[in-house]
Amino acid sequence: MSTADPPELTGLAARLGAADLPPVHAWQPEFCGDMDLRIARDGSWHYQGSPISRVRLVRLLSTVIRREGDEYFLVSPEQKLRIRVDDAPFVAVEMESEGQGQTQRLLFRTNVNDVVAAGREHPMRVVEHGPAAEPAPYLLVRDGLEALISRAVYYQLAAMVIPASEGDAGVLGVWSDGCFFALGRV
Repeated sequence: MSTADPPELTGLAARLGAADLPPVHAWQPEFCGDMDLRIARDGSWHYQGSPISRVRLVRLLSTVIRREGDEYFLVSPEQKLRIRVDDAPFVAVEMESEGQGQTQRLLFRTNVNDVVAAGREHPMRVVEHGPAAEPAPYLLVRDGLEALISRAVYYQLAAMVIPASEGDAGVLGVWSDGCFFALGRV
């Protein structure tokens, strides 16, 4: 999913943590069944097999997702519907850096226009998949919900890697908000 005019990350940085999100963590509705809604690995949303092209609808739905274990639900105060998520519910599609070294701050925008700064509250992690150990990088967005970091953004990160401290020989990663995130090994 893409937006017509993605907001500038620096303009959104002032809004970090200020998003008006519903209190889905506080809602405890009864489970109502499965909904034929699927979030594909590329971040596209599909209802009954057809892509949802209305950006505002996807954004609205993205604010009421809750993860419980390995399952995902759309919740309201009265309903709880299970949905399918192929990998992660969001995709990090844009990144901007501020500063350098240990004071560097990495800002990410997701496909649903959430903006987060990687750091202690929003850590990055890399999982290796398959026999070729292909890296799949993720960023925690909120409440156990992650964004798969897109390939283009991962290449931006790869261009910024530095060696870890002396005790972690061969580990490469990046700094953001005072935290070092390992992205791979030499």
